Amino acid sequence: MKKRTLQETIDFLKLNGITNPSIGIVLGTGLGKLVNEITIEKEIPYADIPNFPQATVEFHSGKLIYGELSGKKVLVMSGRFHLYEGYTPWEVTYGIRTMHGLGIQNLLISNASGAINLNYKKGELMLIDDHINLQGSSPLAFNGCKDFGNIFADMLEPYSKKLNNLLKNIAQKNNITLHEGVYASVLGPQLETRAEYRMLQILETDAVGMSTVPEVIVAKQLNIPCCAISVLTDECDPKNLQPVDITDIIAVAGKAEPKLVTLFNELIAEL
Repeated sequence: MKKRTLQETIDFLKLNGITNPSIGIVLGTGLGKLVNEITIEKEIPYADIPNFPQATVEFHSGKLIYGELSGKKVLVMSGRFHLYEGYTPWEVTYGIRTMHGLGIQNLLISNASGAINLNYKKGELMLIDDHINLQGSSPLAFNGCKDFGNIFADMLEPYSKKLNNLLKNIAQKNNITLHEGVYASVLGPQLETRAEYRMLQILETDAVGMSTVPEVIVAKQLNIPCCAISVLTDECDPKNLQPVDITDIIAVAGKAEPKLVTLFNELIAEL
């Protein structure tokens, strides 16, 4: 049933002119400016796509954008889905499976996250090298998942070393601070307590957020090389914790975004 539902979505998008994208991109909270760089050929609201989940978070716009960026055909999810919105892991990763069915060969992911590593400051970027899944679920844990590939997906290298090395070189060339570290994905939507931040420090994580990990797990099942960059929007020091407002998070993400746009633009040109 899931396979048939997904195929209906893919067939609809192909009929609507979305053919042969080589790169899929997922834009995180407050990170929509990359769209301005794209020569857009098609823009389809999620609401118009059969079987596609609907973005319910107000700062996620909820549309699929197809066009050209740095000489490559790209397919962008402007607005992602989260478990905290009440979606199932299947729905959260539906866009990744859709992009795979349309032919993407690489996946670029962005998110807004909190800095657990106190050497990392808000407004800086972190390249995800590894992750810890603290969401209590897996997007591969459903009946029939083996129809899409190996459910025992190997997670030795969830993030492509090749893509990560290219990004590190691009960052160096452009004098962009790009930390590298471990991302912990939690359920949310509430932010963490001081005790939870201390736990994350003990687990040696560098950043925490509420997305990305399910998408990466599905990318591994489907053998799509992927990379992910976190925009660090707040500093999570349990000894000196300050109240954080979502509008502040979005504002910091917006200021840091030009650096992310540069990294993704130049990476795409090199692929």
